Amino acid sequence: MKRLTLLRHAKSDWDDPVARDFDRPLNRRGEKAAMLMGQFAAQRKMQFDLLVASPAVRVMQTLETFFAGYGQTLDARWDRRIYLASAPTLFDVVRDLPDSADSALLAGHNPGLEELILDLVPDDGVNPLREDVEVKFPTASIAVLDLAIDRWGQAGENSATLSSFTRPRDLDPALGPGTR
Repeated sequence: MKRLTLLRHAKSDWDDPVARDFDRPLNRRGEKAAMLMGQFAAQRKMQFDLLVASPAVRVMQTLETFFAGYGQTLDARWDRRIYLASAPTLFDVVRDLPDSADSALLAGHNPGLEELILDLVPDDGVNPLREDVEVKFPTASIAVLDLAIDRWGQAGENSATLSSFTRPRDLDPALGPGTR
């Protein structure tokens, strides 16, 4: 059994005049959401053997704030493939994870993370969480997927169960749509 936790970067600052999208930082709301999600992960006693993440500034800042709330830090394996990746590229990243890690945290971007969840979890009408992800996988959301596999290389379509899906607004309504 392998566990894959997906964390989408928190809300970024579109008003910041950076030259490249890659360099866009978080805004204050994003910082608050990342901290809250880290605290949530700590309360839920989520454990990670490995962290693989996009090296984009907003992901690095999300992780820094997330781990401040979580209460401990994990060294990241920065993987440029994750930056704005499609689901097929993210499948490659997952399949490349070392088998010594049973519980991996992957931090990145949409639409790839949302597409990865929808590809991994069967569309059989059984899991309402999948339907929620299909509507939207918002910034700073966390999805926990369990895969009945022994090696990451076995990860494929319809091979996972979505055991939890938590959005910042589920923990603090002030972080929901339309709020600043």
